[in-house]
Amino acid sequence: MRAKTILPAVAMTAVSMVLTLAVVVMWLGTAVPWPVALVVGLGIDGGWLATLAYERRLATQGDHNRVVTAVGWSFGILAAGVLVAHALTAERSAGAWLAVAWLPLAAKALWLVHAMWERTALTPVALDAIRGIQQEARDEAAVARARLRAEAATEETRLTAVTEAGARVARVQAKTAQTLSSAWSTLETARAGEETGRALTSVTARVTPGVTPRWELPVWGPTEPLTSRSLEAAPALTDEALDVLVDEIRTSETPALSYREMATRFRAAGHSASEVRLRAAWKRVA
Repeated sequence: MRAKTILPAVAMTAVSMVLTLAVVVMWLGTAVPWPVALVVGLGIDGGWLATLAYERRLATQGDHNRVVTAVGWSFGILAAGVLVAHALTAERSAGAWLAVAWLPLAAKALWLVHAMWERTALTPVALDAIRGIQQEARDEAAVARARLRAEAATEETRLTAVTEAGARVARVQAKTAQTLSSAWSTLETARAGEETGRALTSVTARVTPGVTPRWELPVWGPTEPLTSRSLEAAPALTDEALDVLVDEIRTSETPALSYREMATRFRAAGHSASEVRLRAAWKRVA
């Protein structure tokens, strides 16, 4: 992965340095001796390369110096300026020379990209951990989406079932109400008919001279609940009366009845007494 960023930067640097040196020698060689032009070209390329090497050393140590960076960009701008000036003064192929004038700045930008890559590079272990975390997050999201879709489908099914049940209940109620209404209409027609009403009156109530009772329709709808009537408790028998009843029932047959037979006939006759009192009376009379 490191070679993907450093190799383009190295290649661009070599091309820009060769191009700058050639342009300086060709351009200044006509005005000054070629050794002087060669020294000028090597000076520009050497300064550019020296600042780049120092920047790389600081980057390896995890450090950064703005002055060195500014000097390096200055040499890059100077080299690009030399190429632009040569392209503008060239008599032939000015456009081609101007098209390659950006190479020094491009090489500097590639080294900047490589430095940024180094600052953000991670080890294979860290990359594997990140991929594992991302995969786990994707799995959890997929499970959550599946759960939500299942819950939505279940809720939709439940609502559909409830709605259908409610519709069935409503249809049954409507049918029942229609049937009751038809029956009520039939009863009302029978009640309103003169001959039918007279016949029903004669069979439903005693005919009284001068009085014809009116046949009433049965009640259909809410009715008032009947008030519960409390039954008055029968007065309890005294011991003397209880003794007399027990003795009469016991001696009603020969031989005398047993206690169980006497108790059965006592309660069958409509009398009431607790088991304790009844057994005590039996003991007294027997």
